[in-house]
Amino acid sequence: MKKTSFRNPLLLLLTAVIWGVAFVAQSVGMEYVGPFTFNFVRSMIGGLVLIPCIFLLDRVRGGASAEKADRASLKSEEKTEGRSVSGVESEPQYTWKQKELFVGGICCGTALFVASNLQQFGIKYTTVGKAGFITALYIVLVPLLGIFLKKAVGLKIWISVALTVAGLYLLCITDGFSIRGGDFLVLLCALCFSVHILVIDYFSPKVDGVRMSCIQFFVCGLLSGIAMLFTEQFDLNAVLMAWMPILYAGVMSCGVAYTLQIVGQKGMNPTVASLILSLESVVSVLAGWLILGQKLSPRELSGCVLMFAAIILAQIPQKK
Repeated sequence: MKKTSFRNPLLLLLTAVIWGVAFVAQSVGMEYVGPFTFNFVRSMIGGLVLIPCIFLLDRVRGGASAEKADRASLKSEEKTEGRSVSGVESEPQYTWKQKELFVGGICCGTALFVASNLQQFGIKYTTVGKAGFITALYIVLVPLLGIFLKKAVGLKIWISVALTVAGLYLLCITDGFSIRGGDFLVLLCALCFSVHILVIDYFSPKVDGVRMSCIQFFVCGLLSGIAMLFTEQFDLNAVLMAWMPILYAGVMSCGVAYTLQIVGQKGMNPTVASLILSLESVVSVLAGWLILGQKLSPRELSGCVLMFAAIILAQIPQKK
């Protein structure tokens, strides 16, 4: 088993925690600015935050590569391209010149633009519980879309998906379920998030995840800004009044969480990744309990238990 087998799920779990808390920030921020304005500012902040991180990571990688090269040169002076005779592999050299990097960043940013703005608009016209449940339906849509991409999905994963859907229903749906205009927008949002996950799954093994994340935020921010100019009026005072939720959404939800998603999802089954990321619904309920004083009913606690059971089941390694 690879050393990253447990690191990647932990990174995705941390992503879900940050996103779950971000629901509070999104709800508060929408009291001051429109959906496109909110996503424009938060995405630009997320992209700007990653620029110094990229240079810092490049220096760390460069130092690690130099140290490995020094150790390898002490063992042998004979080297071949990309590998020394001692078996020490060189670190991949990430640059901005990769065509796949910009193609992946543009594709991810476009999918993120559509999904995040559909979510913002949908929340305005439906309840938070319904929005959380419908958005998390990407855990079902990912394996369904993966079938068309010839990605195998085992019985264990389908059982995990069923448990997660049942848990989300108990957790989020406390009243009658019906499909209205806002519900339909959030359903489209879930479909776009499913595409976003599959796009990341395709490009993340080929490029540097942090660089691709930086590009996707600027693309999402640019598209949101263009839409903002035609549909909303940018008010700097309103943005400043909402500085705290916007800053959290930009730095943590965008700059940190989406980057952790790209890095953590690298090499993972996209269906398993979507199951872990769906825990944001659990975290959002817990955040509402801790921050807003909302209590969890026995029904909601049962939903949390089912979701955690689904995640654990999905992580159990299969026998060869």
